Amino acid sequence: MDFKSSDTLTSGAITGPRAQDVLPATATAAVKVVIVGGFGVGKTTMVGSVSEIRPLTTEETMTQAGIGVDDNYGSETKTATTVAMDFGRISISDELVLYLFGTPGQERFWFLWNGLFEGALGAVVLIDTRRLQVSFDVIGRLEEKGVPFIIAVNDFPDAPRHPMDALRRALDLEQGVPIVHCDARHRASSRDTLMTLMRYLHSLAVAKA
Repeated sequence: MDFKSSDTLTSGAITGPRAQDVLPATATAAVKVVIVGGFGVGKTTMVGSVSEIRPLTTEETMTQAGIGVDDNYGSETKTATTVAMDFGRISISDELVLYLFGTPGQERFWFLWNGLFEGALGAVVLIDTRRLQVSFDVIGRLEEKGVPFIIAVNDFPDAPRHPMDALRRALDLEQGVPIVHCDARHRASSRDTLMTLMRYLHSLAVAKA
């Protein structure tokens, strides 16, 4: 498993950046990308696995207050949850850097999404095929905001696998929206997912030119 340790945002003293966290001097362009999806689909895991810096998280311990409010089907062993955002960074090339923002999954925190979507060039929608219905509102909000996105099926061991055409119909996606399988725990798989998004965004830009 490639998931890195993370720093949780606290009110404590702020220390200086580590050498490996400093933005490369060759970087000439930065792009904001959001990782979005329902509760427990793997957003924090993806940001943590692929980030070249120590990711920042805003996770809090889950309490009794969430019972009956948060749908934790398939994530019954989950003990912490994102309440604001996750943040990471990955260099796609010497010049291009992606800033990754993971959104909170619980519907009661969705009011934070509007700010996270601002300035985003594109999005990865992580889905869990055991709970496809939680993706409908996520996709609808991205479409309302005009944020291009791809679908990444996070392959949980006990999740059913469906043909791509069936998934496309179930999610009511346009034919051109890419759907990929991924394992959010592993850096290579998460990076490949982000590269699919970047190729899709490039194809959209070329089509508009």
